[in-house]
Parts: sequence; C-alpha cells; structure tokens
Amino acid sequence: MASAAGAALGAGSLGTDGDVGLLSPVSASPLVGALTGDRAVLAAILAVESGWAAVLEKVGLAPGGAAAVVASAAEAGRYDPADIARRAQGGGNPVIPLLADLRKHVAALDAAGVGAGEAVHTSLTSQDVLDTALMLVARNTVEALLADLKQTTTALAGLAEQHADTLCVGRSLTQHSLPFTFGLRAAQWFHGAAAAGRQLENCEFPVQFGGAAGTLAAGSVLTSGSVATPFSLTDALASQLGLAAVAAPWHTNRLTITTLGHALAAALDAFGKIAADVLFLSRPEVGELAEPRAAGRGVSSAMPQKQNPVLSVLVRSAALQAPGLAAQLHLAAANFNDERPDGAWHTEWPALRQLLALALGAAGHLRELAGGLQAFPDGMRRNLDLAGPLLLAEGVGAAVAPLLEDRDGLTGKQQLQAVVDQTLQAPASEQAATYRKLLRDAVPAGVLPDLRLEELLNPASYLGEAAEISRRILAAYPDFAYSTADTDPNGARRG
Repeated sequence: MASAAGAALGAGSLGTDGDVGLLSPVSASPLVGALTGDRAVLAAILAVESGWAAVLEKVGLAPGGAAAVVASAAEAGRYDPADIARRAQGGGNPVIPLLADLRKHVAALDAAGVGAGEAVHTSLTSQDVLDTALMLVARNTVEALLADLKQTTTALAGLAEQHADTLCVGRSLTQHSLPFTFGLRAAQWFHGAAAAGRQLENCEFPVQFGGAAGTLAAGSVLTSGSVATPFSLTDALASQLGLAAVAAPWHTNRLTITTLGHALAAALDAFGKIAADVLFLSRPEVGELAEPRAAGRGVSSAMPQKQNPVLSVLVRSAALQAPGLAAQLHLAAANFNDERPDGAWHTEWPALRQLLALALGAAGHLRELAGGLQAFPDGMRRNLDLAGPLLLAEGVGAAVAPLLEDRDGLTGKQQLQAVVDQTLQAPASEQAATYRKLLRDAVPAGVLPDLRLEELLNPASYLGEAAEISRRILAAYPDFAYSTADTDPNGARRG
C-alpha cells in the first residue's frame, strides 16, 4: 500500500514542477530562476542554434530565409523542459532531444520549402552548443549579479564615509584587541566585495566551436569552396550572440569555467565575511548593528518576540556552499580526459549553475542588507569601553617603555607587561581602575604627566592609519564606491 507521502508526490505538483528552490531559499527568486533555471538554459541552447543558422545564411552556407524559420522554431515556449530532461538520459545531454524537437518544428514551419533544416546544427556538436549556451547563461547572470553588487558596494562606501570617526572595538581571536572604527570595518567589507566584483568584470564568456573532436573537421568541409572558414564562422557566432571570440576551441581546456567558478566563489567569500560580521554584531548582547526590517522577515515559528537576521543567514548559507562547488569545477577540469570526457563535463553543469544561482541570490539579499543596515554608535562605544584603558596597553607600551629605566632587572617593556599581568588578575569590573592605578605607580608623573597619560588612554588617539586606509580602499575602486552620477568620465569622484 502506497504511503500518504508517496501518494502526495505522485498526485501533486512536485512531480511535474521540478526544483523550485524549496530547500534553497537564498536563490529562490524570480530573477534567479529566470536567469539560471531550466528554461533559461533551454532558451540559451535555442539561441545558439538560431544564431548559428543566421551566421550560415549570412555567408551563403544556408538557404535564404532559413534563419527566420529556425528563429521562429526556436521560441522557447514551444518546448517542454521536463520532457527534454527525461529524454536527455538517452544521449547524456539535453541538446540531443531538444535538437530533435527543433528539427520537427523547423520542418513544420518551413511552409515555403526553403530547406531551413539545412541550417540546423550543421557541423556543430552537443558540446559546442551546450558550452556556448552556458556561457550565455553565465554572462546574463553575472551582469545582473554585478548590478546588485555595485549597489551593495555603493552603500558600504557610504557607511565607510559616514562612520569614519565612529569608534568601536576591534576583535582578534574573539577577544577585544584595539580601538577601531566602524568606518574602517565597512571599508574592509567594501574592499572584499569590490575586489571580487572586479574579478567578475574580468571574466570572459567565449563561444565554443570545435566539432566532434576539436579539429573543426566538419567545419572545414562545410566551408570548402567558400570565402568563410571555420574560424570566421566562430567569430561571427560570437558577435551574433554577444560572446567573446576565441583563438581556438576550448572543449578540453576548462580554464574559462574554473576562472568563472573562482570569481563566483570569491564573491561569495566576500559576501560571507560581511554576513558573518553582521550576524555577530547584531546579537542582542553585542547590539552594534541591526538588519533592515520588513514585514514577515526574521520571524520564528515558535517565538513571536524574535527578529532573526535572516538576510545574513541566507547570504552566509550561500557562502558556505560555494567552495565545494568551485572545487567540483576544478576536479572536473583536471579529469577532462581524451577529446571528449566521460562524465567530467557532465559534472560541470550543475556545479556551475548552482554557483551562479547562489551568487546572484546572495547578491540580492546583500544589496538589501547593506542598503538598510542600522548602525548603533552608542552600542559600539559601550563595547569599546568594556576593556577600559587596558585596550590601549600596546600604545602605552610603545610610548612609555623607552622612558623607563631598568628596575629590579626588568626593562621598561617588561615593567609595563607586569602591570598588564597584575591587572588581568583583578575582576573584570575592577580592571579599568586597577590598570590606571598600577600604571601610575609604575610610571611617575615626572616621567609621564597626567595630561599625556590621559591622551594615551583615549581610544581615539590610537587608531593608526584607519582613516587613510579607508580612503585608499575607496579610491582604489571608484567605479564600485560611487554611482555613475557621482563620478567623472575617468571614474574619479566629483567634488
């Protein structure tokens, strides 16, 4: 007897709708689905076939009027992705069943009998088509991703400038380390995201055309007696599709794929760093930041009082998945045996598409997070003050140790370390007063006047080059720091 769950699977929409992102909420958005989903891949494959027909007709290698027929037959709405996916098991890739359907539609639409079928897939291989189609999917996705990323970096640059002097505490190995500024923290977030964005901008999306074994043999036969060559056809297809031209087929050299995968993973690394910091800093006991609020977001199924930082949670979930997917691309590239690999190529497809989906989904959530992030300077100052003047021990030591004479066999540096060691033995609530007293006992007023001591114990006096570091970071990526309205034609900020 079938179980209720089994019956539901058989009768419900889950049996026909496929993966809609139920267990991947970070990428479950209309935009991500439209750019990386099955229909996007199907449409890209059809675009390649249609583009190829247009190229052949332009150089007289396909009958006049064939391209228009193929273009009409290549309308994605004519095809059933689920049916094609099932039939793809017969040949190991989706191009083969889709091509069979395309040829049927072309034949049915070729009422004038121009012989449009001659323009379909001539001298191409499944790998040529699918590799090129995935480059179209990747290009479109990365363009959308960069649009979100630049809104994020613009918001982070604004936070860096707005909070250039907002004191907070720096943390090292979970402990308070030195005085810091929230402006520098935001600038460093910006730095990671902008650097990753630049890597994505530098990615190329090349056309692939190599034929059955990467020799362009069929292309040579096709162009025999024509002014066209396999290479000129490849360049024309690249131009037709808006992809990069290439010097040679890359069907077994997968640097294009691994470079793109690395750039996507690097972006998610940078996103994950921001999310991890926000998750910690928005804890109630820390209280330095809060995510933007929206109706229905951050709710708990059991605890009505909770406001979970769900944007950061989703972004971090994507970042934690990225390394494994990028590694899968490298593993596949290293195992592209022979002139057509036996399985390695197939493992690229889901890994690359998942990386694209995760990166785009996370970029959208991070854009909203950065654009509405709430900063609480009072909370930052409260946490900074928890360590009291002991937080300035490094700066005090650097300034005062040279002034002290050796005493009891201890150098000035050792004497000041002893002050710190004794202070740490006191209860946390008494350490601030203890440090001041012991420091004053160890360093006579004649050596260090009270006014100078207070200067050294002011957190704002020990920020190093925080402001200049932030400025230099923003200046290094002006196209990511400011909107185009704020920059001149050279990318420098106006005003």
